[in-house]
Amino acid sequence: MVLDANDREIIEACQRGDHDAFATLFNAHRDRVYSIALRFSGNPSVALDIAQDTFLKLLSKIGEFRGEAKFESWLYRLIVNSCLDHRRAGRKWSPLATLRASGDSVLQRLLRSEVEESVQQVVARLAPELRMVVILRYTEELSYDEIAEILGCPPGTVASRLNRAHKLLERRLSGLRGKHV
Repeated sequence: MVLDANDREIIEACQRGDHDAFATLFNAHRDRVYSIALRFSGNPSVALDIAQDTFLKLLSKIGEFRGEAKFESWLYRLIVNSCLDHRRAGRKWSPLATLRASGDSVLQRLLRSEVEESVQQVVARLAPELRMVVILRYTEELSYDEIAEILGCPPGTVASRLNRAHKLLERRLSGLRGKHV
């Protein structure tokens, strides 16, 4: 569910403590919040914890939202903070989760599974700030400017982090070049 032209009204209702409005906001964004948390953590139960933490932060901080940025950018910032908070808390992380293609032959699925597992493991070993820009850029398809706003850094920093991540991924995944999926 995506919020429509009434976004501002729903957010204002949330700021007044309207539980139905918060339920609407929750329903509109729960899948995206969980998806990002799952891609960052690779663990469904950890992703649920992160999503829950994000929505608790949203509930407690909705009054701080002033509309100076897009709501989605503000929400992404909450998700990023929740992911990093869980990471700093020392919880165990497993590789990023990815979607598997269906309708392939058994051989294609096996090869794809092997390649995806390798990619997941390499991405999971990236530093959190590199992993987050990869997730926001390639799974959420956000622009450098949007990522910069979310992370509170200049677009050049986003570009630099992506460049470092690309180089690390290329170097660490060079053995996969001969595999076809």
